[in-house]
Amino acid sequence: MLLPSWTMTAQPTTTKARPLIAAVLSGFVPGVGQLVAGDRRKARNLLIIDIVILAILAFFFRNKVSILTAWIQPTSLVLMMIGNIILLGYRLWAAGDAYHTAKVPEGESGDTSRNVLVVGTIAIGLMLVTPHVVFAYYDVVQYDLITSVFGSNTAGASTTNTVAPAPPATDETGATIIQDDGALTDETVVVSQGDPWDGVDRLNILLIGGDFGEGRTGIRTDTMITVSIDPETGETAMFSVPRNWTQAPLPAGMGVWDCDCYPELINELWVAGERYPDAFPGPGTPSENAVKGVISEFLGIPIHYYAMVNLDGFVDIVDALGGVEIYVPTAVLDEEYPNEDGTTTERIDIQPGLQTLDGHLALAYSRSRNQDSDYFRMSRQRCVIEAMMEQADPTDLLLNFGKFAEVIKETMITDIPVETLPQLVELLPKVDLENVVSIRFIPPEYHLKYRDDGKPGRIANIELVHEHVQLVITDPERAIEELGLEALDDLCGIPPES
Repeated sequence: MLLPSWTMTAQPTTTKARPLIAAVLSGFVPGVGQLVAGDRRKARNLLIIDIVILAILAFFFRNKVSILTAWIQPTSLVLMMIGNIILLGYRLWAAGDAYHTAKVPEGESGDTSRNVLVVGTIAIGLMLVTPHVVFAYYDVVQYDLITSVFGSNTAGASTTNTVAPAPPATDETGATIIQDDGALTDETVVVSQGDPWDGVDRLNILLIGGDFGEGRTGIRTDTMITVSIDPETGETAMFSVPRNWTQAPLPAGMGVWDCDCYPELINELWVAGERYPDAFPGPGTPSENAVKGVISEFLGIPIHYYAMVNLDGFVDIVDALGGVEIYVPTAVLDEEYPNEDGTTTERIDIQPGLQTLDGHLALAYSRSRNQDSDYFRMSRQRCVIEAMMEQADPTDLLLNFGKFAEVIKETMITDIPVETLPQLVELLPKVDLENVVSIRFIPPEYHLKYRDDGKPGRIANIELVHEHVQLVITDPERAIEELGLEALDDLCGIPPES
């Protein structure tokens, strides 16, 4: 019986296209190409290796927190780079082996042109190498960012501070030392290195918006917001201190003034640290000690860390995030808004409603005070911060990662130790941004008196500030009711339903 002609002319896949197919398959999943080429034993061994690799990756990157934790540790970044190189080598070897296993012996029919082989080989190489090169780029950029911006807690930082404890230091045994958050004393608590928040009732981080701009002498800390987080529950509060209080109390051991206070505007503390370095002793620079120490004394709680962003950097960060969407409850109109260059002005008109602002307009929305006051803009600043935290799109971050990292390196200053970053990341899932309690310490409620030396300026009622800070920390629901506070989500406004 004769077979149909098409059956007689059909050829098994023994042409030189078959080795290319095998190489591609093993490039994606090492072992599959060997299986297609007929080497079942080698295919089985490689697939077992694949399963082991996937199991290891699944264990170390089992959720978002573990991925972020690995992404912010220099050691893990180095290990991931090594693993990336090894994995690339493994895939290249598997693809090459599959190709040679499936290669047609010399002299057999079915040869394809040399051009096809060259193009196919280049395509396979690009397919294999490109993702590893991209990963290596992100890894290197991230490593440079982390090691440039964040310091180490083993750099000789003091273990105690009268008011604001230093970043956790380590003793001879390698244990982390952190000051007890319950009182402003010289006592310290020694906890295990694995849990830096053990024994800390609240983690307090001071966020500073610094004006480094043109036309300014020194850095003015015009925005000072302390974020206070309960490490156990994730309950979070934001305490905003206006820039224009005067005669703020100083911690014990600080100052060179007869009033035992800092006599000028509180936003000039950074500059004061540069001018009077001996007046602000402590574990950090005089400027860091000045701002953290005075804000700590003002609020009555320790300031564990701070992070300061240049206003120009704020613009670039928002732009790198692709802008920020803000619900504007009331129009912001400023006929002479000072631009970031410090020399020119422009008219800013941000109308009510849901608005998408670029970096320049987001800064103007946060910064403008001509139509109202510092105290109104403090609310807008907190709303912008919340919106940025909620809207940070991972895709935008990845697409603009290089620019974003460079902006942070150039414009951010912080004393958060790199060793603490994993624990900070682990706190993120606990924080409920929709229920952050926010309080501004502004006149007239917190105004105690005017200066008695004839100079203009208000003096804050520090005892009342301390009382209300503790109320917010210990009983936020009662604080909201008694102090007439709003959750940050309510404060920033909710767009009306269409």
